[in-house]
Amino acid sequence: MEGLNSGDTAWILTCAAFVMLMTPGLALFYGGQAGSKSVLNMMMMVFSALGLVGVLWILYGYSMVFGADIGGGLLGNPGTYFGLTSILENDEASELVPELAIVGFQAMFAILTTALIAGAAADRMKFGAWMLFSGLWVTLVYFPVAHWVFDLDQGWIATSLGALDFAGGTAVHINAGVAALVLCIIMGKRRSWPREAARPHNLTMVMLGAGILWFGWFGFNAGSAGAADWAAGFAFVNTIAATAAAILGWLIVEKLRYGKATSLGAASGIVAGLVAITPAAAAVSPLGALVVGAVAGALSAYAVGLKYKLGYDDSFDVVGVHFVSGLWGTLAIGFFGTAVAPDATDGLFYGGGVSQLGIQAVAALATIVYCAIVTTIIVYIVKFTIGLRVEDESEQAGIDEAEHAETGYELSGLRGGGGLGSAPKPPAAAAPTTPAKQEA
Repeated sequence: MEGLNSGDTAWILTCAAFVMLMTPGLALFYGGQAGSKSVLNMMMMVFSALGLVGVLWILYGYSMVFGADIGGGLLGNPGTYFGLTSILENDEASELVPELAIVGFQAMFAILTTALIAGAAADRMKFGAWMLFSGLWVTLVYFPVAHWVFDLDQGWIATSLGALDFAGGTAVHINAGVAALVLCIIMGKRRSWPREAARPHNLTMVMLGAGILWFGWFGFNAGSAGAADWAAGFAFVNTIAATAAAILGWLIVEKLRYGKATSLGAASGIVAGLVAITPAAAAVSPLGALVVGAVAGALSAYAVGLKYKLGYDDSFDVVGVHFVSGLWGTLAIGFFGTAVAPDATDGLFYGGGVSQLGIQAVAALATIVYCAIVTTIIVYIVKFTIGLRVEDESEQAGIDEAEHAETGYELSGLRGGGGLGSAPKPPAAAAPTTPAKQEA
């Protein structure tokens, strides 16, 4: 192709592969936090998004996000690029990056966003119910909201509203966090929660997963520049800054509250920082990114304890990390945005007033309301058709055997609830939750 920029094309394809690796990284991150008798189910819930969402994206998902607008910036036409056939016929030789490269890159966003929700449903959701929920949710919630945010020519949040969201604070993290909250509330608590502490069964797996997520997130954020350019480098550095500061923010809170800095806290801080900088990666300076990340780590460290006070069983803190840090990162643009960044918009602390902060708040609120309403409908559809939960006996014995006829570990004396070993399980009072997950 005469107009093709091979460097930019290679960058986008490489970043797409980075983002794809985030899904196995997420499977490790969640799987390590699961009990030893539910680790396979948790990882299967995450990996299933690669299959299901990948197919739906090719058929009509890309078209619903980037197809011809049919609703005043609310939805793309599912038929515009159905099956991607028209792209094969009309991909312009003058384009710097082939459209199919963008198709592949954005596919990984849809897959990961859906997989994030799984962390709220550990130990109790039927695998078939999860698959039905995933297909409906990505179609009815993610694809429309992604059109609002990522279609920079037609989506109402990006155009009419003028909100800044570089890589998906609204469409990805607020969306997934709200969906996780709705799902775990309607489905109900695990039978043993919070009476029995459910410890992560493999913290080394959790930390490895967090490291892979950080690696992949460079593709997530820097790749969203759309080219191998200054904006990509800017987003890359901000991703380092915010995430590093978030680790420290989380660990400081842990040390002050519980006297210990934990590996689970460090891993969770990584994710909180990555989430917060996602919308702001091209809007704030590196110094601003340090503040955004540090606040995100501290906020999420406190927020994960809210589930104990409010009584919702969000197993792996999708709400406390993705919703809280995603909301903070979205709003932080209105405070710390600077005109010297690629997005070129001053926030409140840089003399820009409160207008951008208000715009960011409207974008976040619209995503919250739409996702909450539609997700509620979807969850009730699944509940009253095929049912959401496994039987009590299956939940108690271990969901891996019940749902997949497999176990993660062929070892004698396995016990559920998050630990390996043959020793009898101690009373709940003798097995406190890791500080990162304790009640606030």
